[in-house]
Amino acid sequence: NKTKFMASIRQLKKDINNEIGAIIEDIYHWELSNPKADLTKSEQLIDEAIVYFDTLMQQVNAVKGENTKKQFSSILSEKEKNIKVLLNKFAKL
Repeated sequence: NKTKFMASIRQLKKDINNEIGAIIEDIYHWELSNPKADLTKSEQLIDEAIVYFDTLMQQVNAVKGENTKKQFSSILSEKEKNIKVLLNKFAKL
């Protein structure tokens, strides 16, 4: 069961990295496509995405003990919420 647990952690980290990384990449593309735009908000959004990434990774690394399923569920829920927040803010750039 420990192998399955480790695979779950590895996959969750990969998903977080890919999803938040894709948003950051999209923001960089937006910046390149809009060279005359004020980049203050987009840079703040990149910083916010990095903070979300760091926070989620810390939470994943802290999973241990009993109720790992509940802990993962909480992290997944927070990840989805954070992704929606980032995408909504990106749409408003």
